Amino acid sequence: MDLLITYDVETATPEGQRRLRKVAKVCEAYGHRVQKSVFEVVCREPDKVRLVSALQEAINPTQDSIRIYRLPAHALDDVEHLGKPRQTDPRGALVI
Repeated sequence: MDLLITYDVETATPEGQRRLRKVAKVCEAYGHRVQKSVFEVVCREPDKVRLVSALQEAINPTQDSIRIYRLPAHALDDVEHLGKPRQTDPRGALVI
């Protein structure tokens, strides 16, 4: 499945800054960063379950927000992009 993950983590406190780093590390383990707080992820259902669980553990649900968009199959293969070219293939290997 193709997913688009976006997040907004409160960073006014040191705890919030730590949560932001943790959310980013979780997302990096599953997908490719395409903008500062946006990741493209290609995974299977069991991976998505683990990803969601890890993200839920990383955030403060009263202060932070994560949106996970489930896209049609292979939607990430046909992204219209303006500006600086995409550096990664969404189905390419992840370097962790």
